[in-house]
Amino acid sequence: MNYLLHLLIYINIYAILALSLNLVVGYCGLLTMAHAAYFAVGGYTYALATQVLGWGFIPAAGLAMAVSAFLSLAISLPAWRFRGDFFVLISLAVQTFIFSLLYNWSDTSAPLGSWRNLTNGPFGIAGIAKPDILGFKVSSIAAYCVLATVSTAACCLLFWLLKQSPWGRLLKCMRDDELAVRGLGKNTRLAKTQAFAVACMFAALAGALYAGYVGYLDPSSGSLDESILMLCMVLVGGVGNFRGPLVGAVVLLLIPEALRFVHMPDTIAANMRLMIYGLLIVGMTHFRPQGLAGEYRFK
Repeated sequence: MNYLLHLLIYINIYAILALSLNLVVGYCGLLTMAHAAYFAVGGYTYALATQVLGWGFIPAAGLAMAVSAFLSLAISLPAWRFRGDFFVLISLAVQTFIFSLLYNWSDTSAPLGSWRNLTNGPFGIAGIAKPDILGFKVSSIAAYCVLATVSTAACCLLFWLLKQSPWGRLLKCMRDDELAVRGLGKNTRLAKTQAFAVACMFAALAGALYAGYVGYLDPSSGSLDESILMLCMVLVGGVGNFRGPLVGAVVLLLIPEALRFVHMPDTIAANMRLMIYGLLIVGMTHFRPQGLAGEYRFK
C-alpha cells in the first residue's frame, strides 16, 4: 500500500510540473528547457526557509513561489524578442547557469544558508522537515499523499480556469500568430512575462512538495535530464490542452515502475527507460504528433 501511495505522490508532483510547463509550451508556443531549474529553485528555497528560518510549509512554499516568479524574468525577458531555436538556446543557458549555481555555491567552512554556503553544493541539503501546516505535522505517507493530491487538484482547477479565461485564449492566439495579436493592440510581452511567472511559480510549488516529501535535495533535481523528462511528459500527453500533461505524467512515470516487475537489473533498467522514452517520442512524432490526449498539432 505504501508503494502505491509513494507512486501517487510522485504522479501528483510531476502532474503539477507538466501542467505548468504546458502553459508555456502548449499555450505560448515557446519551447523551454529550463523548467527543472525552477523546480530545483523552489525546492532549495523551501528547504532553506524551513531549515534555516524555521518557517512552516505555507510561508516557505509561498517564498519559493515568489523567488521562482522573480527568477522567471531571466527567461521571460528574452522571450520578448526570440522564438524557435534561438529561444531554446537561451533557455538551455538559463538551465545550465542555475544548475551550476546550485552545484557550486558552497563552502564547507560556512554554515548552511549563509552567503558563502547557500546550497551546500554537490552534498545537497539533508534532513528537510516534513510539512507543518497550521500546527499539523504531515508525517505519514498517507497524509502526504492527501496533501499532494489536494495541491494537484487545486492546481488543476486554477489551470482550467486560466485556460477558459480571456488571458488563456490570448496565449493560444499568440501561439498561432503573435504578429496578428499584436496588430490587435494586445500586449504580448506582458502576457509572456505573466505566463512564465505563473509556470515557474507552480514549478516551485512542486519543488517544495518534493523536498518536503523526500527530505533531501541535491543539484541533480535541477539537471537537464529532468527538464527533458518534464518536456517529454507534455509532448507525449499532448500540448496545448488540459488533459494532455496529466496523461503524459502518468504514462512516463509508470514506464520505469513497470520495469521493476520484469526482474531487470537496475543498471540495464535505467538505460532501458531512456530507450523507451526515446522510442516513445519518435513514435508519437510520427504517428500522433498531437500526443496521446492532444488536440493541437504542435509544430
